[in-house]
Amino acid sequence: MEMSNDSSIKKPKRLTSVVWNHFERVRKADICYAVCVHCNKKLSGSSNSGTTHLRNHLMRCLKRSNYDVSQLLAAKRLKKDSSSGLANIGFDEGQRKDEFKSAIVKYDPNQRRDEVVTIASSKFDQERSQNDLARMIILHGYPLSIVEHVGFKVFVKNVQPLFEVLPNSTVELSCMEIYQKEKEKIFETINRLPGRINVSVEMWSSSENIDYLCLTAHYIDEDWKLQKKLLNFITLDSSHTEDMLSDVIIKCLVDWGIDCKLFALTFDDFSTNYEIIRRIKEHILKKRSLLSNGSLFDVCSAAHTINAIAKDVIEAMREVNQKIRGSFKYIRSSQVTQRRFNEMAHQVGITSQKILVPDNLGQWNSTYFMLETAVEYKGAFNLLQKHDSHYASALTALEWEWTTGVAEYLKLFVEIVNIFSSNKSPTANIYFPEMCDVHIQLIEWCKSSDSFLNSLASKIKAKYDKYWSKCSLALAVAAVLDPRFKMKLVEYYYSQIYGSMALDRIKEVSDGIKELYDQYSICFSMVDQGSRGSGLPGMDNDSRDRLKGFDKFLHETSQSQSVMSDLDKYLEEPVFPRNCDFNILNWWNVHTPRYPILSMMARDVIGTPMSSIAPEFAFCTGGRVLDRYRSSLSPDTRQALICAQDWLCIELEDPRPLSTASYIPLLLGTN
Repeated sequence: MEMSNDSSIKKPKRLTSVVWNHFERVRKADICYAVCVHCNKKLSGSSNSGTTHLRNHLMRCLKRSNYDVSQLLAAKRLKKDSSSGLANIGFDEGQRKDEFKSAIVKYDPNQRRDEVVTIASSKFDQERSQNDLARMIILHGYPLSIVEHVGFKVFVKNVQPLFEVLPNSTVELSCMEIYQKEKEKIFETINRLPGRINVSVEMWSSSENIDYLCLTAHYIDEDWKLQKKLLNFITLDSSHTEDMLSDVIIKCLVDWGIDCKLFALTFDDFSTNYEIIRRIKEHILKKRSLLSNGSLFDVCSAAHTINAIAKDVIEAMREVNQKIRGSFKYIRSSQVTQRRFNEMAHQVGITSQKILVPDNLGQWNSTYFMLETAVEYKGAFNLLQKHDSHYASALTALEWEWTTGVAEYLKLFVEIVNIFSSNKSPTANIYFPEMCDVHIQLIEWCKSSDSFLNSLASKIKAKYDKYWSKCSLALAVAAVLDPRFKMKLVEYYYSQIYGSMALDRIKEVSDGIKELYDQYSICFSMVDQGSRGSGLPGMDNDSRDRLKGFDKFLHETSQSQSVMSDLDKYLEEPVFPRNCDFNILNWWNVHTPRYPILSMMARDVIGTPMSSIAPEFAFCTGGRVLDRYRSSLSPDTRQALICAQDWLCIELEDPRPLSTASYIPLLLGTN
């Protein structure tokens, strides 16, 4: 194209669009042209033509280098809002086109969504974009087939035309690679921990009647922060009988290298088969002894126990609950009935503003709210029964008494589960006082003169006693290691629970914690002696060290001397004042130098998951059920996606699901 007779026109100041970095504005006669610097194509350059057609050309220009115009435009818009968030956009004619770097939004996996996005310079990277896409799919649980959706392909092409959309099989491989890399990080982390590991075991199911085994590690790290990481999500096929679960659990522990540093196992079902526990203990005993003779090794989830008891209570009230649901439905059947009922409530002096809403059968706490509301409107329902012959769901006087009593039972359970599920750092010390309150209330409820309530209380107490006999020592030891409570809290509650037998029970706790401390003391002494021996000049750890016997003699004789141990010192000092801002992990972190041995023990005990239920499932009447998409995956892919999702959420330090819009930068292929 000959333009020797044309006069080049400098871009006037009003040409502020970044698009002009890719066009030269020239005039031929009275007509202005915009000439693409990449392919020399001429387009209208008149000020009346705007820049939309220029942008569209750049998106289609085959000779243009890998510059993302959409990113340039986004950067230009952001510059209006924040001058500090953008890199300067310009073009030096002496600079080679392939070295031009455009301003783009940089994706940082550690960046919180509420932070201002930053702009950096980079070229498009297909491999990085593919990796970011896989991370996005893992993090949000999107189906792998999303890459084959027409809408997704259109969206990606509009955001980044250079991105090559790959089949879901390729994206699946990318997800598996991310899983393997993240797994290596987790493996290194948990195997260099200063303390022991606790593991919770949960059973899941699917609509296809397939069972899954979920293992999660719980521990307190070097900074005294409570951590948990998903280890395995195992698919149990029909060949896995119940007695084989122990083999599956053992294999997972061995694969992660934590079978030798396991402190406790927490099961979601307090009636877990004894044979499973026995086999796991036998495996561990082949390599090392169990602390406290295994009395603290297997723990049952407190929240699951409360849920099981609450469901028994609701089941016992099935017929009465049906009447209450029918009563609510009748009141809500018409505006006339609703108005008449409100007038009756006003007549008997009811001021409650609660709405008559039937319960949700999938959430047992909603049944409590229904019963509580019914009790508050009891006077109005009795008046309605007298004046409305069509009302057929009325409760008898005895049934109202049962409803009042059962609502009291459920109220306690709801409050306790709320405490468990709302605690952001559920260390083991918080459970003892709550479960003691349940124990005391069950004793009182068993004294009821009503045969129905008495029988119901006796039934649920028998179930609770099984949990208490297994877990009371673990609960008490954790409470003693809370400096606000120590042995005083055990003495306070046991005097109410056991009466004249309290002293014997208190002594069991005292002996148990001393026995556990002695085992930690021996381990600490052996480590300490080893470090001192290796540090002495001119000595090595071989058989010629004649003073090894002296080290053993020194340890044994020092035990009989009147040297106050960490535990004695801790228990004799006054309790720490109770306040709402107390953080037990911070306390032990600060006091580790003062109690070096006891702090080792506290790290493992306090990190035990006394309850393994997720907050969002705290009141569910059923178990954890896998969605149809996840259950349709192969076992290896299923485990990879579920575990990697847990790890990436922790990496981002924000477990809340992020919006899709937050991940648009992933598709831009930034470094």
